[in-house]
Amino acid sequence: LQKILILLQVTLSVVVGKTLMILFPDAMKRYILKMGEKSRMNRNPKFSYENWGPTFFSFKYLQFVLKVKWKRLEDEAFEGHPAPNTPVVTLGGEVCHLLDFMQDNRPLILNFGSCT
Repeated sequence: LQKILILLQVTLSVVVGKTLMILFPDAMKRYILKMGEKSRMNRNPKFSYENWGPTFFSFKYLQFVLKVKWKRLEDEAFEGHPAPNTPVVTLGGEVCHLLDFMQDNRPLILNFGSCT
């Protein structure tokens, strides 16, 4: 049921966005560029709007957003329930799942941090 609701919501937003891009291309370009400022997408001078702007509200965009939102449904953790088996990427670029690192009945400890 949640996937169906997400499908309807994302499909509606893509249809509305695509319609607005056709009817008001300049206004939508300004809107998309403003969204790019928030994500800092447009700070790279080699990555212009023409490279990524037209992909908004395309069929590939719809597929990508659905995939991400549906994956996030599986990532919810609840106290007292098993941990989600979230996909992770090793430093070598290999995609595996979090619970692949479990060994016997030993607890799995995750340490998050950064080196600055």
